[in-house]
Parts: sequence; C-alpha cells; structure tokens
Amino acid sequence: MGLIHAPIFAVNRHRINIDGKGVVSLVCFGGCPLSCRYCINKDLCFDRSKWHDYTPEQLYDELRVDNLYFLATCGGVTFGGGEPLLQPDFIVRFREICGGEWKINLETSLNVPTEKITPLLDIADNWIVDIKDMNPAIYKAYTGVDNSKVIKHLQLLADNGKAPATRVRVPLIKDYNTDLDRQASIAQLQAMGFADFDQFDYAIK
Repeated sequence: MGLIHAPIFAVNRHRINIDGKGVVSLVCFGGCPLSCRYCINKDLCFDRSKWHDYTPEQLYDELRVDNLYFLATCGGVTFGGGEPLLQPDFIVRFREICGGEWKINLETSLNVPTEKITPLLDIADNWIVDIKDMNPAIYKAYTGVDNSKVIKHLQLLADNGKAPATRVRVPLIKDYNTDLDRQASIAQLQAMGFADFDQFDYAIK
C-alpha cells in the first residue's frame, strides 16, 4: 500500500472548547460536496493553490508537540474543512499513528457516500454535524444539493449508538429558514435520538 495523502488548507492549534472538548487542533481539508451560499471557507475549500499535501505521518509529526495538552484536557484533533469525510483512509491511518489517547472529532455535513463513513464509525470519538436544515427544499436552496444522504447518515449514526457522541449544529440562516423551521428540524432530530444541539445564527457579512 502506498503513502496516503490528503489536501489540507489549515492547521489551527490551541483551540479551547470550540471544536470539541479541551485543547484541540483543527485540521481543515480541502474539497467539499456543497455549495453553501454563505460559506466562510469558499476560497480555501476550492482553490487548490492554497492546499498543502500532507501524509498522516507528517500531520502527526506536526501535532505531537501538543501531546501533553491533549492528554491533560481530554482534547485532540478535529478534522473539518471542507469535508473531512472525503478522506477516510487518511483519518483511519492517523488514528493508527496517534493511538487511542487523543480524541478525534469529525466536523462534517454527512453529505458523502456511505462507504466514506462506515470506516470511521469506530474511529471517531465525537461527531459535529452541520445539518443546515432538515427540510429538503430549504437545504437544497442553501447548499445546491440534496440532503437525502444527510438524513440517511444521521440515522446510521443513531443506529450505531453514536447519538450521545454527536452534536448537531442547527443554524438560523438569513433568507433561507426561520426559527419555526429550526424547531421542526430539532423535533425531527430528537425523534431520531439526538439530544445535543448547537443553535446559532449564521453571521452574514
């Protein structure tokens, strides 16, 4: 098997209780299946000239300087982006290298093929899922794509006992949904077994 590589546009260290518990390094992958209208990382997600090629070994070598912080605070690494689930082989290999003491969090839209998710069900400690809105029409208007995979994969997480380890981001998106829409999304998610919700407004510049 050859070396595993992935495009990364940012590695942000020493984030505290933002992208997971404790001290966390946020690793942002290039590439995303969505075309969100208010994307804050659009240039970085799609401009390949801003990407850096990493192997899991190179990333580990860069992050292990913070090992004591991770262990002392139950922190670790949050893979975001972009869409981290487009790089499951990289994440699986990184877990093999770093071992089980660092927490691995996945910040994702879940809008990827199922075969990208299943290898990570036993790898990730925590899931941070931005659903935009559960309403298919609202989701497509905002992202440009369908949300059937998102709903399917939320159920996959629930069926595999991952609901307690999942925080669902449920934003209020100006000109796209209302608070009533958001509460309807939460009710649908609660029926699936999810209970940890991050409700916020998208900051539109």
